[in-house]
Amino acid sequence: MSSKRYTDEFKIEAVRQVPDRGFKVAEVAQRLGVTTHSLYA
Repeated sequence: MSSKRYTDEFKIEAVRQVPDRGFKVAEVAQRLGVTTHSLYA
């Protein structure tokens, strides 16, 4: 079973879109092609 790992920088930039651009976490995850869990982890 392989698991993708995302850099801290990637996650910070992705999550920053929530307050800065008003997106929901689920919207950001979908746009980036990742799971919502990967943004919280």
